[in-house]
Amino acid sequence: MENQRCKSLEFLLNHPKTGHVTSDVNIETIERRSFSPKKIKIFSSKYTSIKDCPEYKLSNNKEAEKLLPDIINNNVQKIIPGDEKTETAKQAFKIRRNIGVFFSGGPAPGGHNVIAGLYDEVKKYNPESKLFGFLLGPDGLMESKYVEITQSLVDAHRNMGGFSMIKTGRSKIDSKNKMELSLKTCMDLELDALVVIGGDDSNTNAAFLAQRFKSAGIKVIGVPKTIDGDIQIKTDDKETLCAISFGFHTAARAFSQNISNLTTDASSDIKYWHVCKVMGRVASHLTLECAFQTHANLSFVGEELADYTDHKRIEKAQKKGIIDYTAYGITLRHWSRLICDTIVRRAATGKNFGVMIIPEGILEFINEIQVFIIKLNTIIADYNHIHDNDFHTSFPTLNVKLEYLRRLTRGMGDTDKFSIWNLRDDDLFNQLPLFFRDGLLMERDTHGNFQFSQVKTEDIIMDMVKEYLSILKEKGKYKIGIEKSYYKSIMENSKFIPDKIAKVIFKNPEDKYLLIKESIISLKTLKQTLINSELISPDDNVPEPIIRIFKKSDPKFKTQTHFYGYDGRGSDPTYFDCNYTYNLGITAFHLIANGATGQMAAIKNLEKKFDKWEPIGIPIAKLMRLEERKGRLELVIEKSLIDLDSNAFRIFKALRDGWLAAESNQDRYRRPGPVRFTGSAEEDRPITLMLNSI
Repeated sequence: MENQRCKSLEFLLNHPKTGHVTSDVNIETIERRSFSPKKIKIFSSKYTSIKDCPEYKLSNNKEAEKLLPDIINNNVQKIIPGDEKTETAKQAFKIRRNIGVFFSGGPAPGGHNVIAGLYDEVKKYNPESKLFGFLLGPDGLMESKYVEITQSLVDAHRNMGGFSMIKTGRSKIDSKNKMELSLKTCMDLELDALVVIGGDDSNTNAAFLAQRFKSAGIKVIGVPKTIDGDIQIKTDDKETLCAISFGFHTAARAFSQNISNLTTDASSDIKYWHVCKVMGRVASHLTLECAFQTHANLSFVGEELADYTDHKRIEKAQKKGIIDYTAYGITLRHWSRLICDTIVRRAATGKNFGVMIIPEGILEFINEIQVFIIKLNTIIADYNHIHDNDFHTSFPTLNVKLEYLRRLTRGMGDTDKFSIWNLRDDDLFNQLPLFFRDGLLMERDTHGNFQFSQVKTEDIIMDMVKEYLSILKEKGKYKIGIEKSYYKSIMENSKFIPDKIAKVIFKNPEDKYLLIKESIISLKTLKQTLINSELISPDDNVPEPIIRIFKKSDPKFKTQTHFYGYDGRGSDPTYFDCNYTYNLGITAFHLIANGATGQMAAIKNLEKKFDKWEPIGIPIAKLMRLEERKGRLELVIEKSLIDLDSNAFRIFKALRDGWLAAESNQDRYRRPGPVRFTGSAEEDRPITLMLNSI
């Protein structure tokens, strides 16, 4: 018997259908790998040149002038046809080159296509040229760990998500020793150029590498990557040079597909509020794009909350002849009240459910939290500097960290200067949930940033919402509206006249959705109301149909929380990102071949149709500004926040009340569909880009 079972299993395992459906590579993967992205028209020229464009003005930072003198005066460069080159220049264009490349920071869909575009162009001009991929990001460069990128390696990863071809890492090349190790690796490999694929911090690294490597004749080109969408570059005259970083569109579409599924679930099960936190540590671009993609009932843009002004508190302070500085910027409590208002409004129209989107880093836009983060960062940085030791190593648990802060309030700190942490801070901090205090005091990431993805922001705010909703419920202000037609159908078999009962128990008996009076908050108060109206006697029970109506109006607030981050950044790229990244790789090669260094490869006119796209190089040094990192000022690329005067945000503000559907109208959820890389139904650009191009 056992022998027969073994033979049966062997037959199943060797069956062609089994092999087909359980293969590691399915038809979708095969199609993706064979898909050929479009190439910008300029790249059909046999040769190219670069043209300096001083008309695109980008102002210098004084610190950048001092630290990056050899690349600070770079201009924006446009890639133009170069078929008129001299024979000598043409031969120089086709020389054998060794080029290095590495990923840096979190994965973003399309990264493999940057390498594919770079590889194809390198080999097109000289098959003897070599492309080396440094493993695990900057560490691979510093430790000389690399692979030669081959045709088969590239073909296995074309149009595929992730950074698995050569992996990625988050190390920074931020010391003289690390810089010299990196230079030695490049010299040993006889590299002509290095391409850094990463976000704002990674491109900051690229600028310093370009400065150090220039005397060695090694060119450095950056490529803008981040799903957060916070690399957006405009000239001093507000002309857009780089509308968005690669990976943003794919991540937004992947998140939106999941959020859209929740809108379907919410309107089917009608008992949950789904709270969706999406990535976006500093800026809310992904939240705004997901709002347009899904029409979720409620979406919060951190930049708008930070811009909030409480005019009532200002007027109150003016009457007292004082200035209330806390009236500028929103507090956690006020934010929770805004959410409660929406929940109550929707419930009043029979919809005690919905979908809400919040950005990962929204806490940084909340007034008192921002103050805590700034103070704690400074305290930690001061401790590290004074003791030449790591704060988190010295104080490994929350309790010992809190005790250190209390010592500061008692004047027992490390210096005699006025303590940055006072008794009021201590009181406010102790009012926060324990896990949130732990989150605020957790170890920062390698760039000194607060790790918002590790803090359950959605739980913090929803706990406050639940607490306030219970108060509103006790006051009779949070109730589920009863559709009038439903009420009448329930009351049909009752001996009472529906309209007569309606005038007694509802505060709006003429409306489409009926709300139980605020004074009726229990079966006891319901019975007393009916007795007072002489509809029943004290000895009578409340009729069953009326009890059914009351119970249906009694809200139960239930939530489901979701975090969308790693799933979206690991998605296979959209058609837009496939084309965008492939052309970024080609652009990087043409900047190198034309002698550029310290430039960021970019595509101008992304918000327009593909035939309008223009490959350019943007001087990285001119993008850099001083910013607080780990308690001290450092030169970094400035992140781009949502412009509250932009077309996209203004349109969002105009449409969001309709998406809220807190009247008697139906929900207007939108279904973006799955991520695809081909087909007529695929959107070819992010919605926010299209709106901003109007």
